[in-house]
Amino acid sequence: MHHAHDDSSSRASARTGIWFVGARGSVASTATVGLAAITHGQSPPTGCVTAREPFASAALPAFADLVVGGHDISAVTMTKRAECLVETGMIPQRLLAATHDALERADAEVRSGYDPHAAAHGGPEEAHGSSQQDAAERLAADITAFQERHALARVVVIDVSSTEPPVVPVPEHYDTDALLAALADPTRSVLPASSVSAYAAILAGAAYAAFTPSAGMGLPALIQLARDRGIPAAGQDGKTGETWLRTVLAPAFAARGLKVLSWAGTNLLGGGDGATLADPEAVRSKLASKNRGLRALTGSDTTPLHIDNVPDLGDIKVAWDHVHVEGFLGSRLTLQTTWSAHDSMLAAPLVLDLARLLALAHAAGISGTVPELGYFFKDPWDSDVHDAAEQAGALEDWVRRTSAQVR
Repeated sequence: MHHAHDDSSSRASARTGIWFVGARGSVASTATVGLAAITHGQSPPTGCVTAREPFASAALPAFADLVVGGHDISAVTMTKRAECLVETGMIPQRLLAATHDALERADAEVRSGYDPHAAAHGGPEEAHGSSQQDAAERLAADITAFQERHALARVVVIDVSSTEPPVVPVPEHYDTDALLAALADPTRSVLPASSVSAYAAILAGAAYAAFTPSAGMGLPALIQLARDRGIPAAGQDGKTGETWLRTVLAPAFAARGLKVLSWAGTNLLGGGDGATLADPEAVRSKLASKNRGLRALTGSDTTPLHIDNVPDLGDIKVAWDHVHVEGFLGSRLTLQTTWSAHDSMLAAPLVLDLARLLALAHAAGISGTVPELGYFFKDPWDSDVHDAAEQAGALEDWVRRTSAQVR
């Protein structure tokens, strides 16, 4: 485990790198535009949890101390992605012009990500005869070089890449030694791409957050390895919109003594997420993470949820919920909600929050999962708490306590 020292390199307020896996996607590009706009006073940090107290006075790196880089397998630059988001009406044109140079600088720090199929089309997984260990070491070297190039105290890796189909590549009985041996075998592929990237974060000594439902670091052997190497980690699957609203409302019904009979939902979305989640295999992990907390909060097994790809919606996500509740003397009531928002605008401020908070965790010598960061996730690691208000209180207590350790 790392320990906090008095030198500036161990303070959470020192310069920190955000290394996005999926750096050229909508969420990372929006976060990069937002970070530049906040840093240069063109926009307030509205929507950032860490912009308010007790976070504002905690020992977190300033927005101006965050430097962006990342991995991606896409050739579409962050600048081009942001231009597309302006065309859809998500990002104001004035902010694109004001943050153009910051986007160009960030995109210059993007390196080719891990694509297990890249060998077939000449990608960097040179790969005949290379192992997943080799691939992870290449990714880790990119992160380490980024840290050295910018004289960063630490780097936080945040996975905002497309959702993978749910796979269980590593048997539960694999310990870290067995996993490492398997990774070194060039004839085997034991990890999905998201977990190779998570392993690379461990090799680079970088904190890690899984903002997607993909496997990432959420495998026992990798979490143990992170713990052994002094790496803090948080996940899984960012709780940005409809699910957050559900975890606010469901405890309110329980507090009133009302019984939720059923909670049905439908999500309509386009863009990259819509296309990815049109795959029935890829959507399964998303449905599972969105429903797990709701079932825990309501005690109801009747929580049907559908996700449909509507390409013309682009990044706008529309969510309809129908809640059927039993009240006094068997009476019935219903609540219907409609949630509509640009999904990346909801996610982007939260990934900036996670970068700042995981920098604090790293500076404080915290290793392994950080359950108090469960506020940000649908399926929080090492936490059974899904109530948004309870999670918010735990997060505030944690940041006060941890900030005191590094000052």
